[in-house]
Amino acid sequence: MNVQIFGKSKCFDTKKAERWFKERRVPFQSIDLKRYGMSGREFDSVLRAVGGIDKLIDWENKSQEVTNMKYMSDNRAKEDKVFDDPMLMKTPVVRNGKQATVGYCPEVWATWE
Repeated sequence: MNVQIFGKSKCFDTKKAERWFKERRVPFQSIDLKRYGMSGREFDSVLRAVGGIDKLIDWENKSQEVTNMKYMSDNRAKEDKVFDDPMLMKTPVVRNGKQATVGYCPEVWATWE
């Protein structure tokens, strides 16, 4: 298993995900979205795995960018905006090869073991 956890340093769900994998002794790589972001290939892989950009956006974020994206119909424009500003993503984004989840999803991670 090759687990990567993309998250924000102050995100409670990211810390819970890291603890979940530590408790099961599953090695993982933790990546700070604010500092490093995602590569283009990682971003495309996550989009395919989760089912589109709308599932990756943190709709509870009260920023003006997220509010504006609610009215955008062009998914490609949304993808570009989120790729350029990874702080708009819901975290944690957990990848295991071609599989990925957004948010705290231990029931899905348990099937990866």
